[in-house]
Amino acid sequence: MPEIGDVVEMIVDWPERNLRVGVQGTIVHCHSKNDYEVEFTNENGETLDFLALSDEQFVVVWQVKTQEWVTLSEQTAAIVKHLPENTAREVLDFARFLSLKHHLTNQNMLPQIAG
Repeated sequence: MPEIGDVVEMIVDWPERNLRVGVQGTIVHCHSKNDYEVEFTNENGETLDFLALSDEQFVVVWQVKTQEWVTLSEQTAAIVKHLPENTAREVLDFARFLSLKHHLTNQNMLPQIAG
């Protein structure tokens, strides 16, 4: 469960507020079990916007509780959890493809492309 101080990353666009997928902010208030006030700042630490978001609109990328970044596999799983089943299956198929590619590359079994 997200907590005040966690750094989150948007997984949806909010164009009317000029916030796009990937932008990061910090949880500054918990409204309810699944709604959080997130502050977005620029590189100088100046507040750009505050936005109330549900936990389906972001993933936690850094946890205040552990003082650590969330692993990529945990971030990926959190995003996939919110996708429709058919889209989640596409992600799984792509992950399988990348796993095979990695395995073959490490064994030098991929054909070399002349450059």
